[in-house]
Amino acid sequence: MHHMKHHPHTLIADFTTGNVNRQLISFAMPMFLSHLLQIVYNMADMIIVGQTLGKVGLSAISVGGDIMNCMTFIAMGFSSAGQVLIAQYIGAKQHDKLSRFVATMSAALFVFACCVTGVGLLFRREIMELMHTPPEAFAEALSYAGISMAGIVFVYGYNAVSAILRGMGDAKHPFYFISLAALLNIVLDVIFVMQMGTGAKGAALATIISQGVSFLLCAAFIYKNRDRYHLSLTLGQFFHPEKEMLISLLKLGVPMAIKNAAVQFSKMFVNSWVNSFGVAVSAFAGVANKINMSVNMMSNSVNTAGASMVGQNIGAEQYGRVRQIVFAVYRIMIAVAVAASLVIYFFPEQVYGIFTDDPAVIRIGYEYIPIAILAFFSCAGRSGSNALINGSGNSHVNFVTAVFDGIVLRLGLSVLFGIVLDMKYMGFWLGDALANFTPLWVGMLFYHSGAWKKKAV
Repeated sequence: MHHMKHHPHTLIADFTTGNVNRQLISFAMPMFLSHLLQIVYNMADMIIVGQTLGKVGLSAISVGGDIMNCMTFIAMGFSSAGQVLIAQYIGAKQHDKLSRFVATMSAALFVFACCVTGVGLLFRREIMELMHTPPEAFAEALSYAGISMAGIVFVYGYNAVSAILRGMGDAKHPFYFISLAALLNIVLDVIFVMQMGTGAKGAALATIISQGVSFLLCAAFIYKNRDRYHLSLTLGQFFHPEKEMLISLLKLGVPMAIKNAAVQFSKMFVNSWVNSFGVAVSAFAGVANKINMSVNMMSNSVNTAGASMVGQNIGAEQYGRVRQIVFAVYRIMIAVAVAASLVIYFFPEQVYGIFTDDPAVIRIGYEYIPIAILAFFSCAGRSGSNALINGSGNSHVNFVTAVFDGIVLRLGLSVLFGIVLDMKYMGFWLGDALANFTPLWVGMLFYHSGAWKKKAV
């Protein structure tokens, strides 16, 4: 294990020396598996609910899931920011600041989770109406969203604890805890939805309980091994967050959260238009979403791993390695995009058949193939740029990407193709796929400017 220099008994990985490709893959792999598991149990949710409740159940979970994703992505923005800042502290060998930062980040996310839950529960009916939820699915979707929102504190908590571990370069432990959550989720789904017949409510409850268990275990694990992570946590620190640290978390977290939320909001805007084309189109949107998610997840895990590695190396002023890391991320993701495109091009029947046997839905799937391929390559394009933009912790560039990617181009192009050029639902999907290329060109400009060499902390 020469490439991972370990301090005695420490669980922190050092990414400032050693083989870049090997580190990137060994760090991204557990993250990818974690994401994959999340997809698998999301799919299990959809399959179990789809089989028991049919189209209506699928539509309810699709809409309720969109709202939950939006809330979760906001949390992920802050936890990604935290992960990068932790990586930069470690790269700069400032272990003394870690505990204070971890306490500050956890406190901030907890307060945030409470606010989101409050707003969500107050306005969930209005949100459902804005989403053009098909009337026959409204009641189911409402109860699904209500239960999910009540459990948001667990989602935020889990994001905080896994960001702490990943910032330290430890992606394996979060993977163990999420595996547990996935298994528990599927078991509870079978019990609640299939045996007890609780419908979409049961699916939401199963998700919340399993996330809660996984969060509590992971938090307990960090506390038990705090010395090995150079953390000297005390309960008092959680009640006294540090102002400067809170500000640097917000400066970086807000643009990341805006980027995530804006992308998600505009996706919801696109989906609400798409839903208005009827249940078959709405059902296919759910399927397309799941397919894109699988490549997205790969891209996210590789660029999150890349961002942590970039963060450590910028902290340690190893700029040559930063370049190597960014190009390694691109190479991996282009290979993934090529593979995914071949599969959807040659085996569309088999891919769509996993989710549905409805001919109307599959027909839309055939039209969608070129857009799917475009979306796969946009995923590859954004991966290396995101690793650099996020890893540098540069809040301005993050903000520019957020505004263009999330709002200007995504809504602009969707409206252009969908409404102005009247390409209907295909136009909305095309605009969405093209907007995905935004980070690629922002990242290129940022890379050539050399501004990424400045530390965020």
